[in-house]
Amino acid sequence: MSYPKIVAIDGPAASGKTTIANQLAERWKYLFFDTGVMYRAVTWLALEKQIPIKDEPAVSALAEKIQIDIEPSSKDDGREYDVLVDGVDVTWHLRSPKVDAKVSKVSAYPAVRKALTKQQRRIGLRGKVIMVGRDIGTVVLPEADLKIFLDADVDERARRRFNQRVDRGERVEFSKILKKLKKRDKIDSTREIAPLCAASDAVVINTDTLSVIDVLSEIEKYAQESIKD
Repeated sequence: MSYPKIVAIDGPAASGKTTIANQLAERWKYLFFDTGVMYRAVTWLALEKQIPIKDEPAVSALAEKIQIDIEPSSKDDGREYDVLVDGVDVTWHLRSPKVDAKVSKVSAYPAVRKALTKQQRRIGLRGKVIMVGRDIGTVVLPEADLKIFLDADVDERARRRFNQRVDRGERVEFSKILKKLKKRDKIDSTREIAPLCAASDAVVINTDTLSVIDVLSEIEKYAQESIKD
């Protein structure tokens, strides 16, 4: 069975993008690529180099200099893929609370987005990739063969995020997670450069009442239709 060569999956935080794209990539033997890790990589390196995150020119210059590569997982330690910064594996460094707290600001810098869009396109245009983000179908890969926009009510997304973290043994408050998601939504949807929105030719799927299997089935259906077209 053939599949679209390039698939773009966009949507707000905790809408199910990562879970869906990861499972779809496993089914199709494609590279799963969450573009958010590139912004995390720049954020992490800026913190490592003690570059103030509020120093937009310095952070932007850093983004323009470094080489970021995404490759299939090389270790059986729970990672979804390898993230290499200038050839160094930094995969697990990117999930620290410090990076979590600063990545939204970094991702809003126009020069950072411009620099990383080039790197994302370099990887995406190789094909056999399912790329996840907030502006893939609109900016990064408008030529994607299939564009999906996953959405869900913010309360439902907060509930999912809360349950995930509780399952990991973390002590968290639902109200704080909800507040953080609302803040992230506002940043993503109102930024001047590449705001979060569905591409005009994207398939919008609301996941509020759908299981993972339901969403995968929907995407598989649209994938086959895109091949016929």
